[in-house]
Amino acid sequence: MSVASLPAARRVARRPLALALVWLVLLAAPYWMPFLGGYTALGTRVLVLGLAAMSLNFLLGFTGVLSFGHAAYFGLGAYGAGLALKFLTASTPLALILGTLVGGIAGALLGALIVRRRGVYFAMVTIAFGQVFYYIAFRWSSVTGGDDGLRGFSRQPLHLGAVTVDILGNAEAFYYFVLVCFAIAVALMAFLLRSPFGRTLLAIRENERRARFLGIPVELHIWLAFVISCVFISLAGGLDALLNNFANPHELHYSQSGDLVIMAVMGGMRSFWGPLLGAALFVVLQDYVSSLTTNWMSFIGLLFVVVVLLFPRGLLGFLQRGSDK
Repeated sequence: MSVASLPAARRVARRPLALALVWLVLLAAPYWMPFLGGYTALGTRVLVLGLAAMSLNFLLGFTGVLSFGHAAYFGLGAYGAGLALKFLTASTPLALILGTLVGGIAGALLGALIVRRRGVYFAMVTIAFGQVFYYIAFRWSSVTGGDDGLRGFSRQPLHLGAVTVDILGNAEAFYYFVLVCFAIAVALMAFLLRSPFGRTLLAIRENERRARFLGIPVELHIWLAFVISCVFISLAGGLDALLNNFANPHELHYSQSGDLVIMAVMGGMRSFWGPLLGAALFVVLQDYVSSLTTNWMSFIGLLFVVVVLLFPRGLLGFLQRGSDK
């Protein structure tokens, strides 16, 4: 083995250990977080926004397409799940599935309209469509609750055959429900990215013109990546509605999309787990700093600037590079 291949070999050897450590930390979070001043609902929010940031990164980091309107599908998932629980079903999993379908179908329809746009034009069109959904949620008070948000629903106990799991008032039980949903979504994302489809997305990200010369249907692959990203972020939105028993128009606003982009970039948008690290840092800082000052976003913005200037590969990329030395 050459000297140049030693870092790569070390990365491969450490990968299973690092993966096991990530899942061990997540599984034990309700037990170690109180010792650090945290609480279970905070860990649940990290999982929800981590899934949302990883969903956005499926499009941004692995396809090379920036969307500033992804909060629209996060919000559609939240409103879809909330309205399903309020008017259609008393089943938490079914409401979650319906909310995910609402966001996924909207993503499929709108993605077909914008898939030929690139760069800033794609980003601006996604903002425009996102703001349309935001104003619908804001103005349609009779259905969405308007500026007051959607209320009058709550997550229901899970009936698993002869066993009933109470996730209504048990924060730890709901955390593990979200963790199961997170694990399924992450496993599907990892499978897709390691498949020939995922390798094709990387080829498009690196050189779209060359991929087109090779006969790859670029628009079709970008549309599929957009739809898949919308499905996963809608799932995250549904989980967010269940976490708070509440959905509000801000979840569809472009500023929420900006927060997700910040999470992905801070953690490392070229790495699979980077957005989860960015989401954890963002949520914890938001929770702590906002208790000290109303200008908490200034500190987040300053941290974002520092990370972009000093760690262009994100925090996880910096840590991985440091461990290879």
